[in-house]
Amino acid sequence: MSEIDRITEIKDRAGTGAPNFTFGVNFAGSDSGINPHTHTESANEPSSPSNGDTWWDSDNDIYKVYMDNAWKDWLGTTAPAGPLWGGTRGFYIGQGNEIEYVDLTTPGNATDFGDLATAQNERCSAAGNKVRGIVRSGTISGASFPSGSIDTIEYFTCATAGNASDFGNSALYLSKTAAVGDGTKAIFGGGAGGPSGGSSTNSNNIIEYVTVASTGNATDFGDLTVGRRNASSTNDDTRGIFIGGDGDSSNYGNWMDYITMGTAGNATDFGDTIQTYLMNASVGVISNNTIGCVSGGYIGPPSWAKTNTIQKVTIQTLGNATDFGDATGANVVTGNNSDGTTGTIAGGSGTSDNRIDKITIATPGNATDFGDLTAHTDSTPFYAGCGMSGNAS
Repeated sequence: MSEIDRITEIKDRAGTGAPNFTFGVNFAGSDSGINPHTHTESANEPSSPSNGDTWWDSDNDIYKVYMDNAWKDWLGTTAPAGPLWGGTRGFYIGQGNEIEYVDLTTPGNATDFGDLATAQNERCSAAGNKVRGIVRSGTISGASFPSGSIDTIEYFTCATAGNASDFGNSALYLSKTAAVGDGTKAIFGGGAGGPSGGSSTNSNNIIEYVTVASTGNATDFGDLTVGRRNASSTNDDTRGIFIGGDGDSSNYGNWMDYITMGTAGNATDFGDTIQTYLMNASVGVISNNTIGCVSGGYIGPPSWAKTNTIQKVTIQTLGNATDFGDATGANVVTGNNSDGTTGTIAGGSGTSDNRIDKITIATPGNATDFGDLTAHTDSTPFYAGCGMSGNAS
């Protein structure tokens, strides 16, 4: 076999173009010819890549090239820091139409962001990604079911202060839902209400979702293990957990069940809350993608006492909740959020005021002061709204 030590240029016989090699070209003794590079656009890493292959990571909006046997971010960019489902701007939404926010990295008072499209929106829930917040509307204050319950889903852009806009509609007229998300889907579980002619005491097992990046109506995801309202939630990038709640006026539980957010299906039992009954605890996710926390709530009959307990779960490990520490007050229906490091607990009914507590999620202990709400004050406390987080830019 002939070997050529070095080639600087190859032209066709006319000297004006590149020649065609009918039988291929062998390099280093290979007889496989020249393999073209592949390009993939997906949320999942391509299997069996070769050096030079490219991949558009659609989940994180990053272009990658396979070099030195590893995927490298093109032009030195890196994947967004922190969880896929949130960021460093924490939002407190509802109880009225107010939206206000804080910088979760720097303790301080909240700032007005804008308004929900539907006034007097309470018992809502929210999830999203770093760019967009999705709010599953609740009940119009002072109005009874069905006229007071709505099927509206709204959204806002996390980095740009302003009012929320219409996103789409839920399949049912609900309030008192709980939300989880993986940065691609916003997923809403349970709730009180039903079809427009239903009963206000209904407790639903419905789980539905929307794709955060695309406006539109909700799609069925699956069912909770128990139909309920007033549940709480936490999640990491892949698993969502629905915690506590009440089934109806005589059915309360310590339920915790979970879903794998990337795959539609029914929820599965996760474990039990600390209390025998837990309802109306926090609304909004506190998580560092390993540990998830919920705070406060009613601990159920016969006392209906409010608790200041913060409890935690290890999200990828099935089991019962354990004690994390205490909030500064015993509250129900607080609005919670986190950036993957710090979690905040705001407002609520019990020791109603405009306080915002904070915890460091990796270090169990009691909450400390973070700052104050401003749109929601002592005279109009933040109660029965919700929390979530996104990025400031």
